[in-house]
Amino acid sequence: MTRATDPGADPGARAADDDLVPVSVRLGEVVPPEDPEDWTKPLTWIAAAGMVLGPLAVLAWFAIKTPLAATESEPGTRIAAALLAAGAALTGATQQGRLRAGTATFAAALFGALVVVIIGLSAAGDRQSGIASPTVDHAVGVALAGLAGGLPAAGVAAVVARWRRRSARFVVAALPAGIVAAYVATLLLSG
Repeated sequence: MTRATDPGADPGARAADDDLVPVSVRLGEVVPPEDPEDWTKPLTWIAAAGMVLGPLAVLAWFAIKTPLAATESEPGTRIAAALLAAGAALTGATQQGRLRAGTATFAAALFGALVVVIIGLSAAGDRQSGIASPTVDHAVGVALAGLAGGLPAAGVAAVVARWRRRSARFVVAALPAGIVAAYVATLLLSG
């Protein structure tokens, strides 16, 4: 096997390798990205708020009233799952372009689901013995239902990404996401 840097290597392979390297690096000068995250912009805060909306709802729910039964669906489960999916839609509404809107929406749902499970595990404490505690069971239910709601939200966010009004993009993506998430949460935890 010959390497592209070898003198006898195929010139076409060398050109293909050069295409993978950014122009600034090939010229010897590394430049920062065009649009780094700027935490002074309101849209950055809105995107971040969308990612933590579901986890904050679970945290508040577990602080107010910890679930007692692992197999019974509670209103908190449905509300937290719907907020997780709606928060993902909020994050996606801040993005420009179809691909960015869709991937940001689902990535926010994935992030929120992971944080929700971590909250459920930490809230379980010493009650985690032999079987899953109710907080872990409900947290996993919220995470799975939120991801189920994040799928249609990502699809809708990609379709409506070119709309001018971000609020309209959010509402159109959040409605089906919240409904699907609440329904799936009910199905998952109906003992």
